[in-house]
Amino acid sequence: MMNARETILQRVRTALADRPAAPPVVRDYHRAGSRLADVDVFAERVADYRATVHRCGASVVQERLSDILRARSITEIVVPQGFPAEWVPTVRTADEPVSVEELDRISAVLTTCSLGIEQTGTIVLDAGPGQGPRVLTLVPDYHLVVVREDQVVAAVPDAVAALDATRPQTWISGPSATSDIELQRVEGVHGPRTLDVLLVASA
Repeated sequence: MMNARETILQRVRTALADRPAAPPVVRDYHRAGSRLADVDVFAERVADYRATVHRCGASVVQERLSDILRARSITEIVVPQGFPAEWVPTVRTADEPVSVEELDRISAVLTTCSLGIEQTGTIVLDAGPGQGPRVLTLVPDYHLVVVREDQVVAAVPDAVAALDATRPQTWISGPSATSDIELQRVEGVHGPRTLDVLLVASA
C-alpha cells in the first residue's frame, strides 16, 4: 500500500506522462576567459551607478587623489594598511586600524581594490593590502577607491575565477542605495553615500 507521498508522486507522474521531454539545457553562456575586458565600458557602467569616475596615469595618482579630496572639501581620510605610500594624498590621514567612532567622525576612506568587473560596473574588495576590513568601507559616508586598469575583468565569471572564495568580499556597484521604503531611492543606508573611483591607466 502506498503512503501519501508516493500517491502524490504517482499522480504527478501520471499527469506528466504525455508531456514532451524537456529540451537540453543550453550552456553557451559566458565563461571565464571568453573575452577581454573593455576598460572604457567599465568606466561608463560605474558612472551609470551614480559613482564619479576619474582617470589618470600611473605617475600622477597622488596628485589626482589630492585634487579629488580637495574638490570634495575633505581634509582628513582613513587610509588602510598596505595602501601604496607613494599614492597617499596630501591631506591629513588616519592610519587603520581605527575605531568605529573614529570612522564615523572622519567619515571618509581611501582604498585600493581586488578587481573591477566591466559587465556590471562592480568593484570588489577582499580585505587585501590597501583595502582594510569590511567595516572600513561600510561606516564612512564617503569612499574613494583606486582601480588599476589591469585589475578590470570582463564579466562576473572572470571575477569569481580570480577571487579567493575564502576571503571576505564586498561587491560595490555605486553608492549604497535602497528603494525599499515607498519605492523612493535613498542613498547611504548600507554604506557610503558618495563613491569616487580613480581609474589608473596601466603603465
